[in-house]
Amino acid sequence: MVLQPPRVGITASGSCLPARELTTQQLQDAVSVGSGLRLADGMFEKATGIRTRRFVAEGEYASTLALGAARRALEHAELDPLDIDLLLFASATRDLCEPATAHVVQAELGSRAHTFDLSNACNSFLNGIDTARAMILAGRSRRALVVTGETPSRAMRLDPGGSEELRDGFAGYTFGDAGAAVVVESVPRGGILDIDTETASEHWTLGGIPGGGSRHPRGDEHTYFRGSGAELRTVFEKIGAGILARVGERTGLGWEAYARILVHQVSLPYLERFLELTGAPADRLVLTVPELGNLASATLGVQLARIHGELRSGDKVLMIGLGGGVSLMTIVWEVP
Repeated sequence: MVLQPPRVGITASGSCLPARELTTQQLQDAVSVGSGLRLADGMFEKATGIRTRRFVAEGEYASTLALGAARRALEHAELDPLDIDLLLFASATRDLCEPATAHVVQAELGSRAHTFDLSNACNSFLNGIDTARAMILAGRSRRALVVTGETPSRAMRLDPGGSEELRDGFAGYTFGDAGAAVVVESVPRGGILDIDTETASEHWTLGGIPGGGSRHPRGDEHTYFRGSGAELRTVFEKIGAGILARVGERTGLGWEAYARILVHQVSLPYLERFLELTGAPADRLVLTVPELGNLASATLGVQLARIHGELRSGDKVLMIGLGGGVSLMTIVWEVP
């Protein structure tokens, strides 16, 4: 008898959006006032394709959004927090430098799981799912909760000192805030079928938030997002085709095999370029960027939570993550 390898998959998901909604024009107006620059009406929306986004309010943090999403995921799975033995906070944002934000989430949630943070820019959440799966396969965990809470709105510079500083941080004006969570555990069928990554770390200087680490531990000028969206897009275009080709060759699956394709969405022009280069069917995507903006690592989790209830056993979903650093990641998941 041939023993089948154990299967691990996603069994529940949840998301959390802040109540505060801001139009892109309102954001542009705030930047215009803060900087004293005259900006053409509708410039931000025209450049990004983003109409609105959600921002956290005073007293709301990355852990707040992660906690809200975690509770929804556990509710959908009909689980108690004590049923979880691994809790990963996988996010580009955190509440504190120390301790791990996962502890803040766990304390509020009422879990006693092994817990830690994991961070890799906008691919953090996918890396969290991959890590949870690996720990389950290694026998280190039985059931994991992977959460993210992203508040990149607090890294936007609303008072750039001039047009050069505005350009330097413009990619940051795509951001919106959100939280997401998934339950990862052994499943009888389906599950995560394939995972792949591509990393080009020579491009790490192209974008990010330099403050808070040992290079720039203090100083407000380092707490804002900086980066070239155009240069990042060029790198993603250069290395992205290879990873998608490998996934197709390894799995034998073409675009038509996927019920849904979840892809990280920075801006509408980025997404349109992705469709043009890959030939992915637009009707399989879950469009979030015009309404919510760039949700950093919460993007794919929010998309999944929106369509999870529509999926049926045997449906396949392709997740495509893009992250600063630079990294790409894919996960092929079959609904149990």
